[in-house]
Amino acid sequence: MANLHIVREHQLGFAAARKVAYAWAEQVEADFGMDCTYEEGKADDTVSFSRSGVHGTLQVHKGRFELDATLGFLLGTFKDRIEAEIVKNLDQLLAK
Repeated sequence: MANLHIVREHQLGFAAARKVAYAWAEQVEADFGMDCTYEEGKADDTVSFSRSGVHGTLQVHKGRFELDATLGFLLGTFKDRIEAEIVKNLDQLLAK
């Protein structure tokens, strides 16, 4: 198994960060067949995601996003490619 840990700082504020996280969840559901659940909190939100071979969370904070994922054996061999794609998608959403 391979683990991913990605942190992205932002200056969006919590409300805008929440919108980005919702957009990210919709994108990974559509593009990668992920099952996502979104839990809103007072200080931070959590997007839980999973599909065969991968599960994890995206923590949404006022000033940063923190993604942790565990890849199964087969997807673990593509860890670098998967990580690059996640970073690219998240950076594109943050740039909007």
